[in-house]
Amino acid sequence: MSSYVKRFRIMAIVAGVMSILLWFVDLPVVYIFDNPDWKAAVAWIPFVHGWVYAAYVLVAIQFSVKAKWSLRKIIWLILAGTLPFASIAAERRVVRQYS
Repeated sequence: MSSYVKRFRIMAIVAGVMSILLWFVDLPVVYIFDNPDWKAAVAWIPFVHGWVYAAYVLVAIQFSVKAKWSLRKIIWLILAGTLPFASIAAERRVVRQYS
């Protein structure tokens, strides 16, 4: 079980960081500052975030099935990856409970 927790922990932190970058760096640069040079500099963030979130979903499903969680809890864990800081909070709960 520890390898599943470790894998989930890494993906939750990476997904959380990418979500924070998306919400607080990419979106303000694109929609508020409207600077073409800055837009080009942060254009990679949404693409990386999309791939990282997809990997997070797979790892979250893998962990929650191994932990024999209910469907409601699994959905909660997947949705935690959509908001900044939520996946990090979910990671803390999982680590506290399963370590």
